[in-house]
Amino acid sequence: MLTLFYAAGASSMAPHILLHEAGVPFRAERVDLASKTWTDGDYNLINPKSYVPALRLEDGDMLTECLVILTYIADLAPAKTLLAPPGDVRRHHEMEWLSFIATELHKNFITPERHGGVAANFLSKTVEGQAATQVHVSPRLDYVDRCLEGRCFLMGETFTAPDAYLFVMLSWARRIGLDLAPWPNLEVFATRVTSMDSVQKTIQIEGPPHSLRPAGDEFHIASGRQHTLRG
Repeated sequence: MLTLFYAAGASSMAPHILLHEAGVPFRAERVDLASKTWTDGDYNLINPKSYVPALRLEDGDMLTECLVILTYIADLAPAKTLLAPPGDVRRHHEMEWLSFIATELHKNFITPERHGGVAANFLSKTVEGQAATQVHVSPRLDYVDRCLEGRCFLMGETFTAPDAYLFVMLSWARRIGLDLAPWPNLEVFATRVTSMDSVQKTIQIEGPPHSLRPAGDEFHIASGRQHTLRG
């Protein structure tokens, strides 16, 4: 069985959603990113990069990096069309979106602030840092909002792997106090994806992420820990 190593509300939420959407059996293992530990001890022994997601395959092999893991999961369930098959030009456009989200959104959300002399691989906790993040991500959100005009999802009428990744980035925007109202297409998209069963299952299992904003500014969701699941 696959094992997904995740932290609540982190980028690992995207493959967590996609595993449910694909209907693939998996075990979800929660990671404490502050202490770098999980149920069985030192998380750095699982992923020396010290961040999530990581996906342990049935043969024990390990995959890391959100884009790669999303691609792997989608290919496990080709009938779900979470990515187009290799050779289809749509797949190249889907990979284009995954790459854009990973490099232009995901990395621009990560704060350059340092804690104890060490750069944190987290969202900013300070007003100044969050304001700086908003400056970097807003033009990228402008672009995505324009692309969503007249579409339900990034590729049109069908939910695909890039949509799971984008949804998590929009949850990060809200966590740093970035109102989605200036981007009506993104706001509608976020509401639409939130209502999906796969997303609600993930929210219920992961529980709330660590607080960055005052109470009331973030998602309020039930807590969870290790689970063995099928879709």
